[in-house]
Amino acid sequence: QVHVVESGGGSVQAGGSLRLSCTASGATYGNRCMGWFRQVPGKEREEVASIYTTGGSLTYYAGSVKGRFTISQDTAKNTVFLQMDGLKPEDTAMYYCATRRLNSSFQWQCGLPQSAEDFSYWGQGTQVTVSS
Repeated sequence: QVHVVESGGGSVQAGGSLRLSCTASGATYGNRCMGWFRQVPGKEREEVASIYTTGGSLTYYAGSVKGRFTISQDTAKNTVFLQMDGLKPEDTAMYYCATRRLNSSFQWQCGLPQSAEDFSYWGQGTQVTVSS
Protein backbone atom coordinates (compact mmCIF):
# COMPACT_ATOMS: atom_id res chain seq x y z
CA GLN A 1 0.00 0.00 0.00
CA VAL A 2 1.41 3.37 -1.05
CA HIS A 3 0.71 6.33 1.18
CA VAL A 4 0.62 9.72 -0.55
CA VAL A 5 0.62 13.02 1.30
CA GLU A 6 0.49 16.49 -0.23
CA SER A 7 1.28 19.82 1.37
CA GLY A 8 1.92 23.41 0.42
CA GLY A 9 -1.42 24.72 -0.73
CA GLY A 10 -2.77 28.09 0.29
CA SER A 11 -4.11 31.41 -0.87
CA VAL A 12 -2.18 33.80 -3.07
CA GLN A 13 -2.85 36.77 -5.29
CA ALA A 14 -2.67 36.53 -9.04
CA GLY A 15 0.91 36.53 -10.23
CA GLY A 16 2.15 34.92 -7.05
CA SER A 17 3.83 31.58 -6.45
CA LEU A 18 3.27 28.44 -4.43
CA ARG A 19 5.19 25.20 -4.14
CA LEU A 20 3.36 21.97 -3.52
CA SER A 21 5.07 18.90 -2.10
CA CYS A 22 4.07 15.27 -2.33
CA THR A 23 5.68 12.43 -0.44
CA ALA A 24 5.06 8.80 -1.34
CA SER A 25 5.85 6.05 1.15
CA GLY A 26 5.25 2.36 1.54
CA ALA A 27 6.73 1.20 -1.74
CA THR A 28 9.74 1.57 -3.98
CA TYR A 29 9.95 5.13 -5.26
CA GLY A 30 11.68 4.22 -8.51
CA ASN A 31 9.87 3.18 -11.70
CA ARG A 32 6.82 5.25 -10.88
CA CYS A 33 4.87 7.97 -12.56
CA MET A 34 4.08 10.73 -10.09
CA GLY A 35 1.34 13.05 -11.22
CA TRP A 36 -0.29 16.25 -10.08
CA PHE A 37 -3.97 16.69 -10.83
CA ARG A 38 -6.45 19.41 -10.00
CA GLN A 39 -10.18 19.53 -9.68
CA VAL A 40 -12.83 22.18 -9.27
CA PRO A 41 -16.39 21.37 -8.22
CA GLY A 42 -18.50 20.07 -11.06
CA LYS A 43 -15.56 19.29 -13.31
CA GLU A 44 -13.42 16.26 -13.96
CA ARG A 45 -10.05 15.89 -12.36
CA GLU A 46 -7.44 17.05 -14.85
CA GLU A 47 -3.77 16.25 -15.05
CA VAL A 48 -1.46 19.20 -14.51
CA ALA A 49 2.01 17.67 -14.63
CA SER A 50 3.79 14.38 -14.15
CA ILE A 51 7.29 12.99 -13.80
CA TYR A 52 8.82 9.55 -14.17
CA THR A 53 10.77 8.95 -10.98
CA THR A 54 13.63 6.92 -12.44
CA GLY A 55 15.90 9.45 -14.10
CA GLY A 56 13.55 12.35 -13.50
CA SER A 57 13.98 13.75 -17.00
CA LEU A 58 10.69 12.55 -18.44
CA THR A 59 7.96 15.03 -17.64
CA TYR A 60 4.57 16.14 -18.88
CA TYR A 61 2.80 19.48 -18.55
CA ALA A 62 -0.72 20.43 -19.47
CA GLY A 63 -0.84 23.23 -22.00
CA SER A 64 -2.54 25.54 -19.53
CA VAL A 65 0.41 25.46 -17.13
CA LYS A 66 3.39 24.96 -19.43
CA GLY A 67 5.97 27.65 -18.83
CA ARG A 68 4.48 28.58 -15.43
CA PHE A 69 4.62 25.32 -13.45
CA THR A 70 7.66 23.13 -12.88
CA ILE A 71 7.64 19.57 -11.59
CA SER A 72 10.73 18.21 -9.88
CA GLN A 73 11.73 15.60 -7.33
CA ASP A 74 14.03 14.77 -4.46
CA THR A 75 14.59 11.04 -4.76
CA ALA A 76 16.37 10.88 -1.40
CA LYS A 77 13.12 12.03 0.23
CA ASN A 78 10.68 10.25 -2.11
CA THR A 79 9.17 13.65 -2.73
CA VAL A 80 7.82 15.40 -5.79
CA PHE A 81 7.38 19.15 -6.01
CA LEU A 82 5.17 21.36 -8.11
CA GLN A 83 6.50 24.89 -8.33
CA MET A 84 3.69 27.14 -9.47
CA ASP A 85 4.63 30.60 -10.68
CA GLY A 86 2.56 33.26 -12.37
CA LEU A 87 -0.58 31.91 -10.77
CA LYS A 88 -3.92 32.89 -12.25
CA PRO A 89 -7.42 32.82 -10.74
CA GLU A 90 -8.24 29.93 -13.07
CA ASP A 91 -5.58 27.87 -11.31
CA THR A 92 -7.82 27.81 -8.24
CA ALA A 93 -8.61 24.17 -7.47
CA MET A 94 -7.99 21.28 -5.15
CA TYR A 95 -4.65 19.81 -6.14
CA TYR A 96 -4.01 16.11 -5.80
CA CYS A 97 -0.88 14.04 -6.05
CA ALA A 98 -1.11 10.53 -7.42
CA THR A 99 1.24 7.71 -8.24
CA ARG A 100 1.27 4.52 -10.24
CA ARG A 101 3.94 1.92 -10.82
CA LEU A 102 5.20 2.01 -14.37
CA ASN A 103 7.74 -0.41 -15.79
CA SER A 104 10.62 1.34 -17.53
CA SER A 105 9.52 -0.15 -20.85
CA PHE A 106 6.35 1.90 -20.56
CA GLN A 107 7.76 5.07 -19.04
CA TRP A 108 6.79 6.96 -22.18
CA GLN A 109 3.21 6.88 -20.91
CA CYS A 110 4.25 9.27 -18.14
CA GLY A 111 5.23 11.83 -20.74
CA LEU A 112 1.80 11.86 -22.34
CA PRO A 113 -1.61 13.04 -21.08
CA GLN A 114 -3.06 10.59 -18.60
CA SER A 115 -6.42 10.23 -16.93
CA ALA A 116 -7.13 9.97 -13.24
CA GLU A 117 -8.19 6.37 -13.78
CA ASP A 118 -4.62 5.50 -14.74
CA PHE A 119 -3.36 6.19 -11.22
CA SER A 120 -3.61 3.79 -8.31
CA TYR A 121 -2.82 5.82 -5.22
CA TRP A 122 -3.93 9.31 -4.27
CA GLY A 123 -3.32 11.88 -1.61
CA GLN A 124 -6.05 13.75 0.22
CA GLY A 125 -5.55 16.95 -1.77
CA THR A 126 -4.44 20.46 -0.94
CA GLN A 127 -6.41 23.60 -1.79
CA VAL A 128 -4.92 26.33 -3.95
CA THR A 129 -6.83 29.61 -4.16
CA VAL A 130 -5.71 32.46 -6.42
CA SER A 131 -7.46 35.79 -6.06
CA SER A 132 -7.52 38.50 -8.69
